[in-house]
Amino acid sequence: MLSMFHETGAYLQGHFRLTSGMHSPEYLQSALVLQHPPLAERLGKMLGEQFRRIAGAEKIRTVAAPALGGLIIGHETARALGARFVFTERDAAGKMTLRRGFSIEPGETIAVVEDVVTTGGSAREVVEIAQAHGARVLAAGSIIDRSGGAAGLGVPRVALHTMNVTAWPPEECPLCRQGVPVVKPGSRAA
Repeated sequence: MLSMFHETGAYLQGHFRLTSGMHSPEYLQSALVLQHPPLAERLGKMLGEQFRRIAGAEKIRTVAAPALGGLIIGHETARALGARFVFTERDAAGKMTLRRGFSIEPGETIAVVEDVVTTGGSAREVVEIAQAHGARVLAAGSIIDRSGGAAGLGVPRVALHTMNVTAWPPEECPLCRQGVPVVKPGSRAA
C-alpha cells in the first residue's frame, strides 16, 4: 500500500500540521495517489471489498465522505459497491454538514469513507450526521489509518493500511522547539 504513496511522491517527511491540529514528521498526501484514476479505482475496489465483508448480506446503499479528502476515494468506493455517493462539508462556522441538496433517509444503510484517519474527527462527524438523519452506518473505512487502530469512530471500521505515525500536540512538538518551520499541506485552512 505504501509503495503507491512513495511512487507518487505522496509520502512526505518534514514538519507538518495535520487537520487534527497535531504536528507530525510524516504526511500522507493522498491526493497525489488519487490523481491517478487507475490507482483511485483500485483503492475504491479494495475498500468496497472490505465493506462487503463487514456488511455481510446487507447492501450498502450509500457511501458518505467528508470533503475534501474523502471525495475521490468515497466516489470510487461507491462505484465499486454500486452505491450512491454523498459528501459533507464545513459551513462558514466550521461545522460539518450535509449540503448541496443531499439527503439521507431513515434506515438507509451507509458506509463512511475517508482518505487518511489520524484522530478520526472528520469521519466521526460524518457518522454522527448520518445517524442523526436516522441512517444505519454499517462501517467506516480509510485508505490509511495513521492512529495504529486507536481512532474510534463508533462503528466497525477498516483501513487498507494501518500505521503508527508519531504526532504531537503543538505545545509538545520537538520540531517546533528546534525551530523547524511547520507546513500545513492538507485541505483545511489553518
